[in-house]
This record gives sequence, C-alpha cells and structure tokens, in this order.
Amino acid sequence: MSLDVSPALLEKAERGEVDEREFVDCVRTSLPYAWDMISSLVTQLEVDGTDFADNEVPPPSEQERGQLLRAMASDAIRGALQRHFGVQLAFQNCHRVAVFAPGPDTAERHARFTSVRAQLLNQSPELRDC
Repeated sequence: MSLDVSPALLEKAERGEVDEREFVDCVRTSLPYAWDMISSLVTQLEVDGTDFADNEVPPPSEQERGQLLRAMASDAIRGALQRHFGVQLAFQNCHRVAVFAPGPDTAERHARFTSVRAQLLNQSPELRDC
C-alpha cells in the first residue's frame, strides 16, 4: 500500500519544499481507512474525556489492513499523524491501534500497552498470518 502522491506534491518534495499539512492531506486521501480509524479514536478520546482509546476490530479486508499497516509502519506517516491529531499512537498485531492523549499520566499506560507482555497477551492463532 503506497501513498497516492500528486505530481505537484512530488515536485515540491524533489525541490525540498514539503509542507506537512500537504503531506497529511496526502495520507488522508491515500489511506482513508487508516485515517478514519485514527480520527474516530481521537474523537472517542474527546467524547469520553479519557486519555486512551483503542480499536480491537479487524479491518474488513486486506486492502484496509494494508492501509493501517502502512500508516503505522512508516515513521514519517505515523509522526505526521501524531502531530496532526496531537496524540501518541501505538500499534499491536495487525489491527489494534491505540491513541494516547498527551500528558504525564499516559506514559505508564502507553508503556504497558507497548510492553513485551502486552504484545504476547494480544496474540491468537487467528492473527498469525494477518
């Protein structure tokens, strides 16, 4: 799953002039499933007034799974999304995305979510080949 980069944005990148807002818009239009997933989790944080929200529902198809993996595996994409939404992202398995509100109270919860123990506890035979 690759980004759908417009010729104009590619030309800017070749010249070295890339605005992160344009990059984020490219991510939004190229990876709509991943964008919607993260957006909905950020909204859930705001509505619930909590510092953590996550998704445990597998993507409906391999195309959506690919979008999510692309967004979370790329340091540039993930970093831009974190800055855009003002959250910290974490990822487990092939679909479990979590958002953490900024603040000192979330550091411990984030560390637990991204721990080796948590990774092992979130394994299952169904997810082996995802």
